[in-house]
Amino acid sequence: MELNTRNMLEGKPYTPATAELNRYARQGHRLSHDYNLTYDDQTEQRAAILAELLGAHGQNIYLQGPIQFDYGRFTTVGDNFYANFNLTVLDTCPVTIGDNVMLGPNVSLLTAKHPLRYQQRNLREVDGQLLDYEFGAPIKIEDNCWLGGNVTVLGGVTIGAGSVIGAGTVVTKDVPANSLVVGNPGRVVRQITEADRLQNFPW
Repeated sequence: MELNTRNMLEGKPYTPATAELNRYARQGHRLSHDYNLTYDDQTEQRAAILAELLGAHGQNIYLQGPIQFDYGRFTTVGDNFYANFNLTVLDTCPVTIGDNVMLGPNVSLLTAKHPLRYQQRNLREVDGQLLDYEFGAPIKIEDNCWLGGNVTVLGGVTIGAGSVIGAGTVVTKDVPANSLVVGNPGRVVRQITEADRLQNFPW
């Protein structure tokens, strides 16, 4: 693995315009496209694509599609994973998803970050090539989490086990285990307890 790619995965400044990262990105984009051309019942084809796309994954995973991964190879998924329509994963840093995690439609996991100052963000010429510099931070979603529709998780965030993220939430900081989080930016409104059992609801 090239130094530039290692820098990317470690959250250090890097440029995406290298032969290795271009190759990884093209493969991730092609495999995402191939997956999106399959039907729900083409389980063998989908499994083969995901085995090539993802860094690692457990048993019984289902991605409704369409999906879009930046690289895919830097994302790992545990057992019993479900993602509804339009999952987007920018895995310039590692994305780690535990067991029994479910994602609603239009969830975005975005590890990528960019400089705030345009002087450092804009393209520049280096050795005859136009380059930009970026950085990132990893995302970790622990076991037994549910993320509602249109949730965005930003780089550097860990979502603690058993948490629920309400629809439309933008998660900008770590979430303690068993938390209910809503809003933009996301905030913990309370802990999830035994009182939340279905049997306690007045149907």
